[in-house]
Amino acid sequence: MLVESLTESQQPLPKRSPSAILERYLAVRHQTDTLCDPLEVEDYVVQSMEDASPVRWHIAHTTWFFETFVLRPYLSGYTEYNTRFQYLFNSYYVQAGERFSRPDRGMLSRPTVREIGAYRSHVDHHMTELLSSVSDDEVLRVVEIGLNHEQQHQELILTDLKHMLSRNPLYPAYRNIESSSDQDPGAIEWTRFDGGLVEVGTNGPGFFFDNEGPRHKVYLEPFKLANRLVTNGEFVEFVEAGGYDHAPYWLSEGFATREREGWTCPPYWSKRDDEWHRFTLGGLQPVNPNEPVSQISYFEADAFARWAGARLATEFEWEHASMTVSHDGNFVDNGKYSVETADPGRSSELQGMFGNLWEWTRSQYSPYPGYEAEPGALGEYNGKFMSNQFVLRGGSFATARSHIRATYRNFFPAYARWQFTGIRLARDVR
Repeated sequence: MLVESLTESQQPLPKRSPSAILERYLAVRHQTDTLCDPLEVEDYVVQSMEDASPVRWHIAHTTWFFETFVLRPYLSGYTEYNTRFQYLFNSYYVQAGERFSRPDRGMLSRPTVREIGAYRSHVDHHMTELLSSVSDDEVLRVVEIGLNHEQQHQELILTDLKHMLSRNPLYPAYRNIESSSDQDPGAIEWTRFDGGLVEVGTNGPGFFFDNEGPRHKVYLEPFKLANRLVTNGEFVEFVEAGGYDHAPYWLSEGFATREREGWTCPPYWSKRDDEWHRFTLGGLQPVNPNEPVSQISYFEADAFARWAGARLATEFEWEHASMTVSHDGNFVDNGKYSVETADPGRSSELQGMFGNLWEWTRSQYSPYPGYEAEPGALGEYNGKFMSNQFVLRGGSFATARSHIRATYRNFFPAYARWQFTGIRLARDVR
C-alpha cells in the first residue's frame, strides 16, 4: 500500500544517504500526486482567496524549489525547463529574484496544468539523475529541506482545496470520507505538570528547521493541560451563550476583526433547519458535537478559553507536556482526511497531541536565544516571519507523520482560519 511505503521511506534518516534520500524524494513527490488523484483539471486553477493558492501553483512552486536551490547550483549542465517559471513560481524568496503577484495566481490560465505536469517530470528526471550520483552532504541537506517544504505544501493543497470547494453552492466533496465516531469523549480532565527549569528546542540529530533551535532552558510555573481538544458541542455552547458578541472575552484586535469580518460562528459552519452543519473535505455534513472544533483562529481560541475559565498553553508548556506521550496520531498517512474524536476510555491521558489538529499556543513566534537564520535565500524560510504571528504545535490530519516533531513550530497570524487548527485548554496551578 502507498501509505505503508510512505511511512517506511519517510522515517527521519539517522545519516544522509543518497539512496535513502532518493527513495524519500520519490515517495514525497508521489504523495503529492496521490493528493491530486480525485481532482478534475478545473480544480487545479481556482484561487478562492488571497491567502490560498491554486493547486497548480503549489505543484509548480515545490518543483521550482528543487530546480532553484538544488539543480541550478549543483547539477552541472542543467537546463531550466522555462526560464520564466523562475518569476511565476517564486513565493517570497526576495534573494531568489522577482515574484508574480500572490493575489493574482488564480488569474493565470497559462502555463496549462498539462505543462506544469511536464515541468514537474523534467525536474524529477534531473533530480533522480543528481541523487543517483551525488555524495555532497550539503546537497542532500538542501534536498531534505525541499522535501519538508513539499510536505508543508501538501497540507496547504488540502486547506486551499477545502476553501475553494466550500465556495461552490453544490458543496462538492474532495473525497468520500468516513464519519468519525459519535461517542461522547466525556468531560475535560486535567493533567498537572510541576514545571521548573526545562529544556526546549533541538540541536538535532536528524532534520529540523532552523527556527526549532538552538536548544535552551526555560522556566515553567506549575500548570495543567486538558486531556483532549475542545469539541464542537462545547464550542456551540460558547456561540449560543453570545460568546461572539461579548467583548470582555476578546482581545481588542480580535473583537475588531470579529466585527469587521462578521464572525458569528466558526468558518464553514451554517444553520440549516435550525441545525448546525459544516463543510468538510467530505462535503456538507451535520456538526458532530463530539468532534474537535476545527479551523478556529487564535482570536476565537483565546476568547473561548477565557469564557471557559482557562487559557491557552505556552508553546514551551505544550512541548514539555508532549514529551510524556506517544508521537503517533491521526496523520495524512492514515488516509482519513478528517478529525478523530477523543476516546473516553483514555480520559486520564493526554490525547491527540500529535496529528488531528494544529493546536494554538499563546506564544508569539519569535527567535530562540542564539538563533541564526541560514545564509542566502533559504534563510528567508522562517526567520523573516517572526513578527505578528502565534505558534501552533503538533500537526494535523493533513500533516505527514514524518514531518512532525515535538519541537516543530508552525506559525500563523491571529486572524487565520483556513488551517486545520483546534483548541487545547490550559490552566495555572493556584
